[in-house]
Amino acid sequence: MESYRTSGDPLEMAARLKPLVERVMQVSAFTYGRPEQGFAVRFSGRLYGDSMEAYDQLAAAFQPLDFTPLFRKSADSAAPHEILAAPGVIRPNPSNPLINLLMFVLTVLAMLLTGALYDYQGADPAGLGDYLRLLPAGWPFAASLLGILLAHEFGHYIAARRSGTAVTLPYFLPFPFSQFGTLGAFIQLKAPPKNRRVLLDIGISGPLAGLAVAVPVLLVGLFLAHVEPIPAVIPAGTGYTFEGNSILYLGLKFLAFGKLLPAPASFGGESALWFWIKYLFTGLPAPLGGSDVFLNQVAWAGWAGLLVTGLNLIPAGQLDGGHALYVLLGKRASRLIPVILGALILLGFVWQGWWLWAAIIFFIGRTHAEPLDQITELDPPRRGLAVLALVIFFLVFTPIPLRAFFGAK
Repeated sequence: MESYRTSGDPLEMAARLKPLVERVMQVSAFTYGRPEQGFAVRFSGRLYGDSMEAYDQLAAAFQPLDFTPLFRKSADSAAPHEILAAPGVIRPNPSNPLINLLMFVLTVLAMLLTGALYDYQGADPAGLGDYLRLLPAGWPFAASLLGILLAHEFGHYIAARRSGTAVTLPYFLPFPFSQFGTLGAFIQLKAPPKNRRVLLDIGISGPLAGLAVAVPVLLVGLFLAHVEPIPAVIPAGTGYTFEGNSILYLGLKFLAFGKLLPAPASFGGESALWFWIKYLFTGLPAPLGGSDVFLNQVAWAGWAGLLVTGLNLIPAGQLDGGHALYVLLGKRASRLIPVILGALILLGFVWQGWWLWAAIIFFIGRTHAEPLDQITELDPPRRGLAVLALVIFFLVFTPIPLRAFFGAK
């Protein structure tokens, strides 16, 4: 959108816009804006009818004049609504789908390699040819995790397109020789969402779609996996990495095996409840001498899907959970940022990856995607969906994603 230019007669500009605004709002006053305010004219008053219909009608009327309406609330009870005429019309730039395709192919290759190395027990690959020969063995992991990520991202994409919001195709981020082969994926909005309902639809559709695939994938993987004993003493030069637990993951393992895993050899005189609280938030004590499920490629991908869902639903900034919190609380949602940062910093003393997430949220997660129309409120079903998103976050959030233990040398 273009910035406001002082050229032109403000009085003439207001005279052209005011009759259009009066079709949807009883105008009680109007003022002229300055360039730094981002609007040319501000009209105050009260909308006649439904705010969504009013916005669509006014946006269509403003477009030929090269203006975009912004709907805002006012603290004035006599004139509770404001319409700002912002100069310029949003015209999204075209994307290059070849970039999306290239990043997707590279991500598929990186995931195939990750899956193949997950089960590989032979000699270290000696060169590119050895790695290429390994790739087909990683298809269960790659297909499973790609299915989850594709569902997540195209959940966002389809919801955005249905609402008329311009959006890019998903960008997949390859990360070869890592535990997942990818850093995930994202789509980019090319224009602000129209209102809170649209923002919620776009934000929540990804986690819900991804979770709808991740849960059955994880269950299939768990039913194909086996519970095995964990050595009481880890041999020197070897180690075990335990995947972290969320409430949902614990429940799915209980559904598959009839018990909470990992099962320790004993609770050391503590109550089972206290053991699981400590283990969820610290990964300690190591369940040596007990038993645990040893994940196959499919189960590992399903667990990764839950982890990704939990990360995306952190209720901060531009994350999906941040959108859910913003549509519920508005700008008051920013007051919770210090609490979220503090919690992540504390968890970082057990798993240092949370310090990176705290930095990301601190630098880029303190702003929200503000809708063009901030008058339209959530309807009751969407308010319930926003609350559901926050509930799902608590169910799938994994406080300690990974915890490694090594044998003494």
